[in-house]
Amino acid sequence: MLRLNLFLLCLAIVCALAVVTSQHKARKHFIELQAEKDKARQMEVEWGQLQLEQSTLALPARVEKIASHQLQMQMPQGEQIQFVRIDANGVTP
Repeated sequence: MLRLNLFLLCLAIVCALAVVTSQHKARKHFIELQAEKDKARQMEVEWGQLQLEQSTLALPARVEKIASHQLQMQMPQGEQIQFVRIDANGVTP
């Protein structure tokens, strides 16, 4: 009877330690999960800011201003424009 009681006591201690260990691991993983969710939210905010910046930088008026002032580009005159026709096979007639 004493052996059975000692065995059950040891088994209870092992089970208690297993519960404590699993709770600790669960809390640790939960903290990691929350940190990753925070990173994901920060990345979403940064993505939105980058999309806004891209749309601002790609505005046609801004592109035209840079092309004309910094690159000294100008719109071609009517006689400078040439049209190239391509048939359905992708060959120029």
